[in-house]
Amino acid sequence: MSAPRGEPVAEALSPTIHRPETIEDLAELLRKQSDSREAVAIVGSGSHRWMGSPPNFESVIEMGGFAGVRVFEPDDLTVVVGAGTAIGDLEGELAEGGKTAVLPESDPIATIGGVISSGASGYRRARFGPTRDRVLEVTAVTGDGRAIRSGGRVVKNVTGYDLPRLYTGSFGSLGVIESVCLKLWPLPERTVTVTVEDPERAVELVHRPLAMLDVSGEYRVMLAGTAPAVEGEAKNLGGVIVEGFDWPQRPDSGVRTEVRVPPARIDDVVSNLHSDYIAQIGVGVVETTVEEVSAVNDLRSEVESWGGVVLVEGGRGIDPWGTPPPTLNLQRRVIAEFDPHRILEPGRLPGGI
Repeated sequence: MSAPRGEPVAEALSPTIHRPETIEDLAELLRKQSDSREAVAIVGSGSHRWMGSPPNFESVIEMGGFAGVRVFEPDDLTVVVGAGTAIGDLEGELAEGGKTAVLPESDPIATIGGVISSGASGYRRARFGPTRDRVLEVTAVTGDGRAIRSGGRVVKNVTGYDLPRLYTGSFGSLGVIESVCLKLWPLPERTVTVTVEDPERAVELVHRPLAMLDVSGEYRVMLAGTAPAVEGEAKNLGGVIVEGFDWPQRPDSGVRTEVRVPPARIDDVVSNLHSDYIAQIGVGVVETTVEEVSAVNDLRSEVESWGGVVLVEGGRGIDPWGTPPPTLNLQRRVIAEFDPHRILEPGRLPGGI
């Protein structure tokens, strides 16, 4: 496996690197780590290491040995894929069968395990919902070395569905994800990006666009569907039409920051920004950067008063999460059931959990 992007973990602390290739190897490794109380970081591509407090750890588990599609059932609209698989590789293979997992579009080297464990969702969330809605089954190894599987490999399955949702956004605190089963969608017949001047008018004219993005004041509407339907909606919008999806590049000139607010507050957020941004209209997520971390405090105070949060790149001398949620004790109790000695990414979650 290649080193994580930018090698943000291994070079900084020179920890012991482990590269298991089977779930049995992973379980045995975690049993030993738990017995010795040795803290562990879990790394795929490194794409999501910016999120949360940098954990204290002695060793790293690299997940490249768990890459690849296990089972692809295009007629059933499901795929079972290893957690170390890059998004771009998975989507490329699914596209050959006319399907997509609707995973985040901006970072094709990000791994499936990283996306699930961080709870990351893509720009198409406006129509298809968040990533957690696509996780049908999770196979993982707990902090003390127990291999578990929960959920089911059918789209309409309901029994045991809560645990896959629990793992989504857990940042490795409940165990190392080994593989997942994801719900799929057929690829649309045609896709276009329309740049418009009036986003409010676009909202009135388009029925459930795939995505509507404010890219530093440029409004992009992504449409997908049958060729006649897309043609009609694109012409009604009256903007500049580009074939395919013109996904924007994430801002990177500063400290990475993500603002999450009720959708109605999007304009209030972007009006106070002084750097490039990508705002998801109708979703309430704004990706941006800040030059001075101290500027986050004022933004965070206002956003939290609206019921939102401001996430800031960890290791910058400011709490990356903001005000801890009132559920910290509940989270600690849940984590203790899966990782009794708290060896997996300790300290990374809100409140220093």
